[in-house]
Amino acid sequence: MIRRVSVRWRLVAWVTAVLLAGAAVVFVVVYENTGSELRGQIDHDVTGDASQLAQAMRTVGSDQPAKLYAAALHYLRSQPFTGASSLLFIDVPGQGTASNHPEVFGDSRPDDGESAADQQRENALGQRLLSAPLGLNTADVPDVGHVRFDQRLVSLSGITLRVGAGEPLVIVKRAQHSVARSFLIAGAIALLLALLASYLAGASVSLPLRRMARIAARVDEGDLQPRMHPPASAGSEMLILAEAFNHMLDRLSTAFDAQRDFLADASHELRTPLTVIAGQIEVLAAQDEPDPVEVKRVQRLISAEVARTSRLVDDMLLLVRSERGDFLQVQDIDLRAFIEDLWYAVGTTATRHFELENIASGTLTADPDRLAQALRNLIRNAIEHTAEPGGLVRMEVQSRPGGRVRFTVIDDGPGIPVEHRERVFERFHRTDDGRARVAGGTGLGLPIVRAIAEAHGGSVHIVPSETGGAVLRLELPGLLTAAAHRRPMRSGARD
Repeated sequence: MIRRVSVRWRLVAWVTAVLLAGAAVVFVVVYENTGSELRGQIDHDVTGDASQLAQAMRTVGSDQPAKLYAAALHYLRSQPFTGASSLLFIDVPGQGTASNHPEVFGDSRPDDGESAADQQRENALGQRLLSAPLGLNTADVPDVGHVRFDQRLVSLSGITLRVGAGEPLVIVKRAQHSVARSFLIAGAIALLLALLASYLAGASVSLPLRRMARIAARVDEGDLQPRMHPPASAGSEMLILAEAFNHMLDRLSTAFDAQRDFLADASHELRTPLTVIAGQIEVLAAQDEPDPVEVKRVQRLISAEVARTSRLVDDMLLLVRSERGDFLQVQDIDLRAFIEDLWYAVGTTATRHFELENIASGTLTADPDRLAQALRNLIRNAIEHTAEPGGLVRMEVQSRPGGRVRFTVIDDGPGIPVEHRERVFERFHRTDDGRARVAGGTGLGLPIVRAIAEAHGGSVHIVPSETGGAVLRLELPGLLTAAAHRRPMRSGARD
C-alpha cells in the first residue's frame, strides 16, 4: 500500500530541496571565488617581493660570489620568515642558498621529533625547489606546506643568481574553511527557518482543503447546509475555490430539492389515477353480476386514466432525458416547410380560429422532433385556454439578430396572471388545477418546452399582452440564413 504524503509535507520537501540546491550553488561560487581572489592577491604579493629582492641584490655592486652570499644573508636575516611574511631565498653559485627560513634547503641535523629519513626527505624537497621552473609556481615546502613562489634569475657582473619569494597558501585554505563553516551555520539556520515557514505555509494552504474535505464528508452524509467561509485575508485562489465549492453545493441543494419536489408531485399525480382505478375495480368486485353497461363505463374510465398515466410517465421520462448530452438529434431544417406542415397538422385537432403569420425563411439547425414537440405543447396550451369554435390561436415565426429565430404563440383566452408567468414553467404547476385535470393535463407541457429550449441553447418566456390572452415566445439560435417574409396564412374555424 502506497502511503500518500500530505500537501504540507510536499511543500516542505520542495522548499527544502530548492533551498539546498540554491545554497549549494551559492556555496560553490563563493568558495571558489574566495580562493581565486586570495590566490590572485598572493601572486601579486610574491611578484612584488621577488622584484624587490632582485633589486636589493643589484645594489650590492660586487662581482665576488662570497660577498654576494654574505650580502644576501645579511639582507634575509633582517626579514625573518613568519606565517604572515614571505619566504625569501637567494641561490649563489658555488656558495649555497641563503634564506630567511634555512630549514627549507637542508639541515644536517633533524629537527626535534623527526628522524634522519624525514630530514633527508625535507632536504630533497628543498633541492627540488631550486630546480623548479622560473616564474609563478606552487611547491611543497617542509614544515610550511604548499607555497606559491615567484622565481627569477638576476645577472650581476657575470654571476647569475636565482632569487625567489613565496607565500604559504594556508591562508587560502583557512579562508575557504571559514566560508564553509559560515555557510554551514547560516545554512542550518536558514534551513530550519525555511522548514518552519514552509510547514506553516503548507498548513495555511491545506487548511481550506481540509475544511472542504470535512464539509464534503457532511454532504456525503446528506447535510447540504454547510458552506465554506474563508477569511478576508485568504488568497484569491482560495476565495475562487470557496466560491466554486459553495456554488456547487447550492446547485446540489437546488437539484435535490427539485428532485424531492418532483418525486412528491409525481407521486401525487400518480396517486389520483391509481385511486380512481382501484375504486372502480372495487365497485365492480362488489357486484356479483355487474351490468355490462357498468362494465363498459368502468372500462372506459380505467382506459382514460391509464392513458393519462402513460402520458405523465412519458413526460417525466422526457424531462429526465433532457439533462443528458444525447437528448437532441440535431440536423438542418427547412424552417418554412417545417412550420407549414406542423401548423396544418395541428389545425385539424381542434375547432379554433388558427392564424399563421410572418414565417421566416431559412435553415434552422435543431432537433426537428423536439422542436415539433415544444411547438405542439405551446399550441395545445393555447387551445386548452380558448373557447371553441372561434377562439384565436395565432403563431408568428420571425428571424432575430444573431442568427436566432423567435416562435410566438398568441391566444385570446383569459391570459396568465402575473404571479404565475414564471411558475407555469415549473413541473406540475397549473393555473387552473381543476380544469387541467378534467382536460387530462399533466402540468408538464410548458416545463417540457423550457427543457427543449434550454437544450438548444434558447429560452422561453411569457410577455405581457395589450389585447388580453397569453403571449408565449420560444427563441432558439441556429438560423443559418434568415430572410423574413410576411406571408399571412389565415384559415377559418376548422372542424
